[in-house]
Amino acid sequence: MTEAEWPARAFEGERPRLRAVAYRMLGSTSEADDAVQEAWLRLDRSDAEAIDNLGAWLTTVVARIALNMLRSRNTRREQPFDQRMPDPIVDPIDGTDPEHEALVADSIGLALLMVLETLGPAERLAFVLHDTFGVPFDEIATVVDRSPDAARQLASRARRRLRAADVAPDPDLAEQRKLVEAFLAASREGDFEALVAVLHPDVVLRADFGPSRETEEVRGVDAALERARSYASLAASAHLILINGAPGVVTMVNGKPFSLGAVRVREGRIAEIDFLGDPERLARLDLSWLDA
Repeated sequence: MTEAEWPARAFEGERPRLRAVAYRMLGSTSEADDAVQEAWLRLDRSDAEAIDNLGAWLTTVVARIALNMLRSRNTRREQPFDQRMPDPIVDPIDGTDPEHEALVADSIGLALLMVLETLGPAERLAFVLHDTFGVPFDEIATVVDRSPDAARQLASRARRRLRAADVAPDPDLAEQRKLVEAFLAASREGDFEALVAVLHPDVVLRADFGPSRETEEVRGVDAALERARSYASLAASAHLILINGAPGVVTMVNGKPFSLGAVRVREGRIAEIDFLGDPERLARLDLSWLDA
């Protein structure tokens, strides 16, 4: 390997980790890719030989880029973060794509990402870098331009928010898969009694249809059944898939994705389903393997 080739080879080795940092920071795969590409441009303009720890340097650079992107979102006053579903990482039910493994490692489910979306940019950065990637607080402090103690407090506040939201994923993925399969079977057959059996009494359904419509939310079994009846009238086919490493559902109409449902289980029943119904974002998903 020549001296000129070394930075590019080293960067490619770091790319999966950098993309994982950016995805957790931004909740967007396209923005994560943009942040990683910008980090490469900065490395290409730098003296790589003078960098003692390239991995740490790149992590800091990507984090700073993502922080600025989050702050820019706030300035533009876009759709409130807590009403937007982060970009889902979708895989076949029988296994995760190797390119996705870093993105969904450490149980980074959509529920956790949705709470991260409600944090302030600095809190999100401190939590992601320290609690997920083990970056010391003295390094985080330089990114957020605060003292190490202040950076530690940012991460602590983020942890409290996450604990209060109870976003820890169900560890029993096999049981979760059985519940989702039962939910799909009952929906296909119009067996609403069977649906009641798999739904938590306080089930919550949310739907993100994109920036042109407000997020919809319904609560309780009766409301969920009413929604299921309305969907049953569609000529749709539903498929069991993995969404951020956990069983979920994609519904297809005329060969195109109509909705994506990420499921959370509590007390042995389906307690939450977060639907993505934004046609533009659904069209960007690679679901070609569904036809395989």
